[in-house]
Amino acid sequence: MSDKSELLNQLKIEREEETPSGGVSIVTVIIVALLSLGGGGLGAYALLGNQTINTEAAAPPQTLLHTEAQTTEDSGKITEAAPNKPAPSVTARNNKVLDAAGYITARRIATVSAQTLGLITEVYVEEGMMVEKGQVLAELDSAIPQANLRFAQAQVRASETRVASIRANLEEAKRVLARREDLVKNEFSSVAQVTSAQASVASLEANLATAIADIEVSRVEAQRQQELLDDHTIRAPFAGVVTVKNAQTGEIVAPSSAGGGFTRTGICTIVDMASLEIEVDVQESFIGRVKPNQRVEAKLDAYPDWTIPASVIAIIPTADRAKATVRVRIRLESSDPRILPDMGVKVAFLKA
Repeated sequence: MSDKSELLNQLKIEREEETPSGGVSIVTVIIVALLSLGGGGLGAYALLGNQTINTEAAAPPQTLLHTEAQTTEDSGKITEAAPNKPAPSVTARNNKVLDAAGYITARRIATVSAQTLGLITEVYVEEGMMVEKGQVLAELDSAIPQANLRFAQAQVRASETRVASIRANLEEAKRVLARREDLVKNEFSSVAQVTSAQASVASLEANLATAIADIEVSRVEAQRQQELLDDHTIRAPFAGVVTVKNAQTGEIVAPSSAGGGFTRTGICTIVDMASLEIEVDVQESFIGRVKPNQRVEAKLDAYPDWTIPASVIAIIPTADRAKATVRVRIRLESSDPRILPDMGVKVAFLKA
């Protein structure tokens, strides 16, 4: 029994001593001690003396992904470093003075209609089509205006023929007057005949002036009929993109609602993409942070990772009493086909 007690005393490990990195755990020492009591004490003691017991298989190594492990010799604890993450730009965050939300709007947008009531015979546009200024968009039935124009042009020709006839009669009347004046000098004609010839000349001159005036009236009437005929051809008022097609062939179109409830009031809607800008509503309490020509960063809701440079055009000098907001117009510094009217957009007003 004394030999076993001495063996156990030799196997004791002081708590103050530092356990070597490749040392034996307390559990292993106890197991070996119990085995030694069964008769294998000397062999176990020899093994412990040489520290050949391998305990690495008991605990598999742990792999740390994208981390750094540091082992301190004093405490024996492992400290894991957090993975590297990009920190937000403090300069960009501090450069913003105000955030707001609004919409893309077009300064030049028009629903093109006809100036007269008529039946649509042809429509030449579709949604998404680019059109130039003056391009024909649609045509109305123009049979009656064409007939009126031909009638006015015929009146012009008739007036011109009448003027030519009066001028011929006037020339003859002047020659008659000259002959009678010569005959009066030789006393072969009376003064009454000369006076009658003078009256004929004066009457024909008045008729000529009236006929010339009638020509002008006929020409103006022909021009008016031409304008009425042109009203049956709908043209683009400016260059842009057709966003809405409102009418089809065979429908009736009229200005406003002059034709009744079943009458179309427009052919199509055209938007000038070069006039796109941003409109936002800013709270009254923050409007002092907005200045004309102030730099702005805009991001469309459809493309949140795309930053569009912009600047303040103007602050509308009126407030909305119901919402307590002031409208601000913002200019887009770059144009892109991805920017469409009525798109949602978020803007950040930057420091000067």
